[in-house]
Amino acid sequence: MLASNTTRRALASCSSTATAVLPSFLVPALQTSAPRRTFSATANRPSKLGRNPISIPPGVELQVGDLFVKKDVTTYLQTKKRKVVVKGPLGQLELDIPSFVKVDHDAEGRKAVLTVEDKEQKKQMEMWGTTWSYLSNYIMGVSEGHTAVLRLVGIGYRATVEPRPALEEYPGQQFVCLKLGFSHPVEMGLPLGMKASAPQPTRVLLEGIDKEQIMSFAAKIRRWRVPEPYKGKGIFINDETIKLKAKKIK
Repeated sequence: MLASNTTRRALASCSSTATAVLPSFLVPALQTSAPRRTFSATANRPSKLGRNPISIPPGVELQVGDLFVKKDVTTYLQTKKRKVVVKGPLGQLELDIPSFVKVDHDAEGRKAVLTVEDKEQKKQMEMWGTTWSYLSNYIMGVSEGHTAVLRLVGIGYRATVEPRPALEEYPGQQFVCLKLGFSHPVEMGLPLGMKASAPQPTRVLLEGIDKEQIMSFAAKIRRWRVPEPYKGKGIFINDETIKLKAKKIK
């Protein structure tokens, strides 16, 4: 800005007949910049997940409720939501979706199609695919269920599933008891509605209808022994692998 003003003053002081010669480093300051071209000129495309219809297997019922006002936990703002209830042979799950996401339920065709009000808004496009993924997992959960397998890799690592009457939060709660090389065993209570078994001393099988709940509980167990890259020891979830590093040589 300073260079531009100085240059203009120098040009104004010169006579109209004289020819002003500018240094090369001041020339870009006087040039008018052309309007920038947008990164992409293509039209917005629908969500890759949200545009696909969700198939509803036999025995699963889908109920879409009316709009209601709910206070956001993080911002404390009043937002409009719509409750979707999914019932199946294994249980029932409820999902709160944004008001701009519409669910067209075709009971005869056994499918559901999700749409949004404005495809130009980024937030609506993001929640389109997210809501589709949640609803698809809920339908699969109440019909077939979700599973997660924990693999304990390490000398002396063992796992069992036992009751702990003194620690249970609800009647009949089971606990995953782990021996991970600490001076004490690690005991973690199962959330309500989840089942666990230990088919092998180094394997833990988690079963339930809520995939988010299962993977969240598996991640809590994994935090006790995160896989390390030198010996490959730790707790692995499903097909998780780790690339081993070479040992440090002093």
